[in-house]
Amino acid sequence: MNNTVVSNTVRFVLLVVTQVLICNTLNFLGDINPMIYVIFLYWYPIKSNRALTMIIAFLLGFTIDVFSDTLALHAFATVTVAYARPVFLRLALGTPYDSKNFSFVTTTLSQRITFLGFLVAFHHLVFFSLEILSISHFLLLLKKVVTTSSTTWILCLLFSSLFSPKRG
Repeated sequence: MNNTVVSNTVRFVLLVVTQVLICNTLNFLGDINPMIYVIFLYWYPIKSNRALTMIIAFLLGFTIDVFSDTLALHAFATVTVAYARPVFLRLALGTPYDSKNFSFVTTTLSQRITFLGFLVAFHHLVFFSLEILSISHFLLLLKKVVTTSSTTWILCLLFSSLFSPKRG
């Protein structure tokens, strides 16, 4: 097994354990429940096979769903984000990228933060849209997406600064 597979497996397991044992039990201000496992899609290699990325995203979301009893909401939202990840990468970079030669080392900190923000916000928009499933509760949807996304984004930035490899 190569180093990438081992590190991604360890990240997968640790993020699931952290999400299930810590984040699912937190309730900031009554209804803000951070979903930090989304950072896995930020850390997962861009150069990997897209179908494999979506399968792993499904397994990640499904695992969280099993422990959270959320009827495949996490799985659907995570697969949707994995599918849209190249679009968010193009939006964050501002220019088209070549996935064969791409490296995060060549990006700026603001581009990486923007990319993470897109992933988190879109994940939460999909998740809470499915959870609420009513256009008449648009303000509730907006409130949940904004508050939970910002909390998750800040925690993901902290995780990323603590656990990402240092860039030269």
